[in-house]
Amino acid sequence: MKYIIGQNREQLNIFPISLDESISRDNEVRIIDLFVESIDVKGFGFKVDYGENGRPAYHPADLLKLYIYGYLNKVRSSRDLEKESKRNIEVMWLLKGLQPDHNTISNFRRDNPEPIRKVFNATVQTGKYFKLIGGKLLAGDSTKLRAQNSKKNNYNQKKIERHIEYIDRKIEEYSEMLSNADGDEGTVKKKIEKHQKQKEKYERLSEQLKETGEDQISTSDTESRQMIVRNGITEVVYNSQTTVDSAYNLLLDYKVTNNNDTKAMSEMAGRAAEIVGNNDFTILYDKGYHNGIELKAVQDMGIETLVGIPDAGSCAPDEKYNVSNFKYDKEQDIYICPQGQILTTNGRWYNKSKKKNREVVQIKHYTTKNCKNCPEMKNCTKSKDGRIIERSEYAEYTEQNRKNMEAKKEIYQRRQAIVEHPYGTIKRQWGFNYILTKQGIDRASSDVGLIFVAYNLRRLINILGHDIIKKYLKMLFVLILTFYKAIRTILRHFLDLLYIPKPYYGNFYNPSKCLIFD
Repeated sequence: MKYIIGQNREQLNIFPISLDESISRDNEVRIIDLFVESIDVKGFGFKVDYGENGRPAYHPADLLKLYIYGYLNKVRSSRDLEKESKRNIEVMWLLKGLQPDHNTISNFRRDNPEPIRKVFNATVQTGKYFKLIGGKLLAGDSTKLRAQNSKKNNYNQKKIERHIEYIDRKIEEYSEMLSNADGDEGTVKKKIEKHQKQKEKYERLSEQLKETGEDQISTSDTESRQMIVRNGITEVVYNSQTTVDSAYNLLLDYKVTNNNDTKAMSEMAGRAAEIVGNNDFTILYDKGYHNGIELKAVQDMGIETLVGIPDAGSCAPDEKYNVSNFKYDKEQDIYICPQGQILTTNGRWYNKSKKKNREVVQIKHYTTKNCKNCPEMKNCTKSKDGRIIERSEYAEYTEQNRKNMEAKKEIYQRRQAIVEHPYGTIKRQWGFNYILTKQGIDRASSDVGLIFVAYNLRRLINILGHDIIKKYLKMLFVLILTFYKAIRTILRHFLDLLYIPKPYYGNFYNPSKCLIFD
């Protein structure tokens, strides 16, 4: 049987192939190169000016190219990226043979959360240029990404107290052993000392909780928090809020937090309005975002909300007597029950606190004296004094959202398909279901930002194709180059007018040494 035989490794090639010829014209690494070259790296906030002393630094554009390539190819670790620069011919082409060490690579991601966000914004602007962002129907949601902090290293006050109680019991047991001279005294004393140190540790954590006012603390990644991930299962995570456009499932915005979803909607919706450039759109959220204060804030912006309605906390014995079946008359400020009875209010507002999110909401009470004579009272309420309806100060906003939901059920049914598309790609296909960095939200934001840059770029490449996006990026590169040349010409003319000797501004004549091009 014949086989295809490879070349002799020791044989010399008469016609050597250049690095550029080794990379095909349709290789997406060329798009990554053009994309980074087409953005204003210095204007985005990446540091490009360094002192003359010491070893020269790597240009941030090169490190950014390396990271985008890595995230597009499921490689995030700085050590793995260092290896790729030494063995991967695509990375060698992209970095022109540069081989940065893993510390340099890691520090770049750590130090640039805001510039990385602007790189993400550049992908959004590309989508807007090609009219891939409709801006009419948006969906928002969050995804929990596991932090570099185990549940074992996350504490709340109850957990700390349980640990201290256990330690106190053990110390008491060992003390009895010492008093009875039962066992090796030296070993017992060491165990007591060990437990005392552990107790001091938990007492310090308890004091820290009291000082900060937080309800929990993490010791490995201090800003991560334990949250419910699904079906009552908890993990120590960061919560990434996202907004997705429905036209082509492109991400519009993201924000990494360590809070739940309850108070996130208004900020994300406001930011979406700035990105789209108007408030003439509908935004979809699940019931985890249903909150009167947030609904008021978003609707006051002029944005239509379709937010899932949570199950009623307290239902009537018979469903047909649930609050939603009581009609409210705004002009008379009364409720009419299904039996036709009128419930009135004394007009006073009462404060009602919600333990779950520590909010204080004002409510009115609506009652009627006819409840006790009503034959349906047992089906309406379990109270012996009759039915009491509570109306929140935000009731009109929740009612408006309910009307929207009833009128546009089919539109709301699209929510999951829109907003889950990025999560399916990022977490299921790419395996990015955890935060790679440690020590804070800013570093986590850099990691998430690069994930979303890679996602949007992948979508743009898949939708537009290699040729169209390369032509667009080349056009941007030419525009930026033309702009900088114009600035250089203006500066040179200005310096000529001031009669400054040429040696002092000679670098303006040399593009390779000009600070503008550094």
